[in-house]
Parts: sequence; C-alpha cells; structure tokens
Amino acid sequence: MGLAALASNAQAVELPRVFADGMVLQRDQPLPVWGKAAPGAQVRIDFAGRQVTVKAAADGNWRAQLAALPAGGPYVLSIDDKAAPKQLHDVYVGEVWLASGQSNMEWPLAQTDGAEAAIAAANDPLIRHFKIPKSWAGAPQWQLTGGDWRQATPCTAGDFSAVAYYFAQQLRARTGVAVGIIDSTWGGSTIEAWSDAATQGLDSAALAAQAAALREADTKALQVTHANLARWPQLPADASHWHEADVDAAQWATITVPGLWESQGWNGMDGVAWYRASFRLSADEAARGVTLGVGRIDDSDTTWVNGQQVGETKLQYNLARRYSVPASALHAGLNHVAVRVEDFGGGGGIHGEASEVFVQPQGAAARALDDWSFRVESAQVALVDDKNQHPTLLYNAMIHPLQDYGVRGVLWYQGESNANTLPQAQKYRQQFPALITQWRAQWKAPALPFLWVQLAPFSSGADKRDADDVALESPWAQLRESQAATRALPATAQVVITDVGDVHDIHPRNKRTVGDRLALAAGKLVYGDDTVIASGPGYVGHDVQGSNVVLRFDPGAAPLQAGGGGELKGFEVAGSDGRFHRAHARIDGNRVILQSSAVKAPVAARYGWSDTAQAANLTGATGLPASPFRTGP
Repeated sequence: MGLAALASNAQAVELPRVFADGMVLQRDQPLPVWGKAAPGAQVRIDFAGRQVTVKAAADGNWRAQLAALPAGGPYVLSIDDKAAPKQLHDVYVGEVWLASGQSNMEWPLAQTDGAEAAIAAANDPLIRHFKIPKSWAGAPQWQLTGGDWRQATPCTAGDFSAVAYYFAQQLRARTGVAVGIIDSTWGGSTIEAWSDAATQGLDSAALAAQAAALREADTKALQVTHANLARWPQLPADASHWHEADVDAAQWATITVPGLWESQGWNGMDGVAWYRASFRLSADEAARGVTLGVGRIDDSDTTWVNGQQVGETKLQYNLARRYSVPASALHAGLNHVAVRVEDFGGGGGIHGEASEVFVQPQGAAARALDDWSFRVESAQVALVDDKNQHPTLLYNAMIHPLQDYGVRGVLWYQGESNANTLPQAQKYRQQFPALITQWRAQWKAPALPFLWVQLAPFSSGADKRDADDVALESPWAQLRESQAATRALPATAQVVITDVGDVHDIHPRNKRTVGDRLALAAGKLVYGDDTVIASGPGYVGHDVQGSNVVLRFDPGAAPLQAGGGGELKGFEVAGSDGRFHRAHARIDGNRVILQSSAVKAPVAARYGWSDTAQAANLTGATGLPASPFRTGP
C-alpha cells in the first residue's frame, strides 16, 4: 500500500456501526450523526437535501445534527471528511425501536410457534433488524463490536427477535412507514448488567479494575479448557456411533453428574458433548421396563439406552428429564446410557439435583446413576457467558455506544434473572425505574416511551407453598409487582401475558401475542389511538364488607369476564393472621366480590399471586388479562 493510501486511511472518517447501509432513522425528530475523523477535519454530512458541516475536535470526535424529516426513502447518507468520503445507501426514515432484555426478547422467530409460516411470509424489505452482538466492557464504549441492518426476508427473519418482529409487523400495518428494530439482548442477563455505574452507586474505576480481573481469570480458565480439549485433537469428531452400546470409552474423560461442565474444566465451551453411564438390572427388572432420569440438561438432549433412542427434549434448560424405557431396550446385566447434549450458550451439560439422575425399575426404588464419562463432539470456546451477570458490563458495550441514536421508544422484556429470590425481586422495584430514567437521560428524552412485558407464568421452583398449594412466598409474583409499580413513571406501558405462558418452559413459544400486545400498547401510548383498549382490567381499590372483599377495577376494561368461560379463579383472601386461602369470586359490574369459608373476617386479597400466576383468568372486554396484584404489601 502506498504512502498516500496509508495517509488517507489514517484520516478516514469512522462512524458508529449502527450507521450502515440499510439503516432506518427516526422520523419527525432531529437526526444526530457523529463519528471520528482527523483532528480539526471539516466533516460535511449530506442527507435528503440537507447539509451540515462540522469540525472534528482535537480528539477527532465530531457530532452534527440534521433537522427532523418525515418518513421517506431510500436515501443516500454522505459523510465527507476530505480524506475518505463515505456513502451509506438504502437509508430510510421511519420508526425506530430499541428492543432489549434477556432471552425472551432475544428469542428468535425460528424457534417459536408458527415459525415456518411466519418465516415464509417474511418478505417486507421495510422491516429492518439490527442485531448487536453479545459483548461486554468494563467502561462505557464509543463503538459497538459489530452488527448490520438486515431486511426481513425468508432467509433472514428466522434470526430476528420474534417479539420485536411481530411488533414491527403491526407497526408497519399501522403507520405504513419503514420500521427499524435495534436488538440489544442477552439471554440470562440481570438488570444490573444493563445499568450504568452511577445509577447503581458504583465506582467506575473499581468496576474497570473488576473487568480487568475478569479478563485475567478468563485467560486462565480458557487455558484449562483448551488443555482439556487437546486430548481429542480431531474436533469436530465423528460421533455417528457414540450412542451404541459397545462404544469404547477408554479415551473419554470422567465428569461429575449433575454439574454444569463449565465448573469442571470446560469453562467457556459451547457446542455438543456426550455423556455415558451404565446400570445393572435383573432379568425380571429388564422385562418390566424402567424410568430413566438424566437430570436437567442445558440446553437440548437426545438420550439412548443400549443404542435405542428413549427420549429427546429441545431447549428446556431447566426441565428435569424423565424418560420411560421399554423392556425392548433392556436386558439383564449391564445396560448403557448415552446422552448427546447440545449447548447453545450459557451453562452446558447435565445439572440440577442429584435425585433427578436415576434409574428406577417398575415397582422398585430409584437408584443413583454414577460414574459418568464425557467426550466432546464439537466446541466453540469463548468466555462471555457469565458477563451478563455483572453490573454495567452490557450497558457499557451494548447500550452506551448507541448514544442518542434516534429512537421512538424502548421495548423491554427482562426480569426472570432477577426473580430468583424475594430480596432480588423486591430490589427490582427501585432498579427498574432507575434504569428507565438513566436510559432516558442518555437519549436526552425525559418522556422516551418505555414498554415492557410482565413476567409470564413459570414454575421456577423458587416459590414456597403451603399444604393447600397456596403460595407463602413467590419471587416471580413479587417481581411482577415491581414491574407493575413502575407504571407510575410517565410514558410507560406494561403488557400482561399470564394467559400465554408455559409453566413448564421459561421460554413460552407464543411470541406473536406478545409482539401484538406491545403494538397495541404503543398504538395507545405513542401513536395517539384513543380507540384502542391496550390493557386488561386494572385494580384500583377495595372495600371489606363483612366477610366479603369487594375489589374495584378501572371501568375502561368493562365488562369483566372469566377468560375461557366458567368459574372466575386465581383470587385469595387473608385474615389478620396473614395466611391466604383460595376465595370464591364473582363479577358484579366493575367489581369482583370475594369470599372464603376459611376466612370469616378478611383484611387483604390478592390475585395471581404465585410464580405460575396459578389459575388467574380475569379478563376485560377484549380478552386482555388482568395483571396479578395484591391489596397491600
């Protein structure tokens, strides 16, 4: 390369990666554009007939602002620093939304209900999706680590955030303009990871030192992982016969089950690995069949006994596998179990409780399955998975670099990772509004619309119940209350999905309903459609009348209904002892009247107050569900 070219490259303007071909800019708002150039360089920006010239500062940073534009395109955005001009093509002005949170917002369209038909029909070039790669940093970053704008086509849409895609579809139908989604998500992330240091009262220098320590620890852990993988130099391996009964496992490693493989010398590894174990049966036991427990598996498994497939579960990282093994797969003496595990990120392998790993002959007690062997089929190694748990790390790398890129609003679906304990869920009541306030400050938009999805029903195992299966303590219910309380902030809306969850799956596959309800909420809150009923019945107060508790609801959702017809359920009342009992509930206009034979003098009531929002079925006129609540803390 010649000296002239080197000089040109040295001074070439650098843009944030979100400024790229195919981008969507927010209509009807001033359009900020920024970047880096040679110190003192005159940078000219041309777009849609508008021009502005700015001078790069001594550190090379420059920032310009174009006047607001109506929807339109395609345009060319030109940035000329007199060294290496850039042109961005196929740029539209329309509606831009930031979609953020953890796995239920990240969840791709390809892994949802109705995915095949939805992907085949995804042929709208004016729905565009920018996926920010999972990344972390100890201090706020100027630049994203990657990402590009993609149009919705059958070849691309399967990787889009499903919730955001369905939201965008509805928004396209409502507005007729281009819709851009910026997807900044990371499965399993806590709210602390998405907030800046000042909001959490943390010293930024200490956090930077913590990040450096994490990197050092990562380097050491990766050395161990690579050393362990070196025992099998041919990866990916030919595993086509590893399910068979007579596999020679002499070269396999030993591993403790249950226990994620990251904790056993395989930190940072995602991919495919196999587990093998054996158990003995008498002839009579083999003839009657067994139940095989292979624990909770992160993320997917296929399981064989003596070479015969006996079970398969996809993407259920927290579900204990129990497979029925027929007599045809068994024999007297030694029987062999093979489990192929696919891990797509986060923890990997067989985990859970020791009692969930067993073999149980019919009519006999369960026996522990011990002495497991382990071998890797294919692996990708990178230590990023646990960074979604540390304060500020995701904010620094995945939100801060967006700076004040024009957006209409934020879609948020997060909280599962902050609902493990009651104190966590209670703390969320302060953390969530603090995050919203901080992000609004970054965007210089005090009323930036912020829409979120309340937690779906899920049997998390974190709640505590009495002998009558009534919740004594429910972190998920507490976190839903923390979310609902955040509606006190202006320009916010909450979507309730107690009717479309899956108590056995933390990732309910019906994402279309979630996206559609967010679009309903946006229609009312952001786009001024006062004809829209965007939420279900809202509790507004109560009275105690003798042995009855009378709950009052916002009349906007009238008439009240029992979803699915039949009996109204999900309500409980308590007396002065604070112990809740199920209540009979009946609708009376905009009121619900509760009574329980077990509580003669009620003082409090609650609805849907459990991790699973058990049996809660109160809806409004349009079928939208009521949010779980209680009458007092």
